[in-house]
Amino acid sequence: MKNPFIALLKKFNLDDYVDWLDFLVIVFDITIILFVAWFISRIAKAVIRDIEIKMTEHTSEDEAKRIKTLSRVIRYVTSVVIFSLTVTTTLSSLGVPVAPLLATAGVAGVAIGFGAQSLVKDYFTGFVMLLENQIRQGDIVEIAGKIGTVEEVTLRYIRLRNYEGVVHFVPNNAISVVTNRSRNFIYAVMDVCVAYKTDLNHLNSTLKKVAKELREDPRFMSHILDDLEIAGLENFGDSSIVVRCRIKVDTNSQMLVKREFQGRLKLAFEQEDIEIPFPQLVIQQQPIKHPSIT
Repeated sequence: MKNPFIALLKKFNLDDYVDWLDFLVIVFDITIILFVAWFISRIAKAVIRDIEIKMTEHTSEDEAKRIKTLSRVIRYVTSVVIFSLTVTTTLSSLGVPVAPLLATAGVAGVAIGFGAQSLVKDYFTGFVMLLENQIRQGDIVEIAGKIGTVEEVTLRYIRLRNYEGVVHFVPNNAISVVTNRSRNFIYAVMDVCVAYKTDLNHLNSTLKKVAKELREDPRFMSHILDDLEIAGLENFGDSSIVVRCRIKVDTNSQMLVKREFQGRLKLAFEQEDIEIPFPQLVIQQQPIKHPSIT
C-alpha cells in the first residue's frame, strides 16, 4: 500500500507500523467484501421473494407452482454466483493472482467435463425441463420408473416421495420420458367386470346413477369436472364381460374419486342384483373302482 502516510512512517523508521497497517487494511478490505456479499445476497433473495409473491397473487395454482419452482432455482444460482465472486475478490485482496487461477480452473474444468459428462447432462436436462415447464413442485409424475409427488426440483436431480413415503432422488440425466399426472385434469378410468347374463342397459343406468350421486356429494363435487363417460364393452373375459368407463377429475384427485366410486358401485350392485363374477374352484370326486377279486 503506497500513500503519503505510509511514506511518512517509513521516513521515521516505523516499518513495523507499516506492516501492521497493511495487515489491518487487508482485514478491512475482506470485511467489506464479505459484508457487501452478505448484503447483496439478502437483497437479491428479498427481491426474488417479492417478485414471486406478486406473480403468484393472481395466477392459477398450476402457474403458481411453476413460479415457485423457478424462483427456488434462481435463488440457488444467485447464491452460487455471489459466492464465486466473493471468493475471487477475496483472493485478489490477499494478493493472490486471480488470472492464473481462472485459467487453471478453465483447463481443469475442461478435463473434469470429460469425466463428469453425466453431471453436465444433469444440469442441462434440468434447465430444459424447467424452461419448458415439464415438472413443478407438487406434481404427481412418473420418471425413470418411479412414481410419486415432486418435493424438490433442482438442476441436478428431482426428489420424489411415493405413496408409501419412500423418497427417491432421480438424477436428471436418467430422465428420458416424463409422465405428468397433474396437468389441468386427469381421468379416473375403471374397468367394471360383470357376469355375462347382465343386462347392459341396466348396468349403464346403474353406473350413471352412482356417478350422479357421487358428483352431487359436497365432498366430491369440487373434484369432479364432468359426468361419467361410458366407453362400452371393452373385453370378453374368461368369466365376465368388461365395461370401461371414466370420470374427469382435477389433478391429484384421481385415486380419491376412483376408490369412492368403486365402493359405492359395489353397494349399488348388491341392491340391483348385478353379479360380480370371480374365479371359483370346483372339485369333482370320481368314484373309486375297486378291482374285482376272482
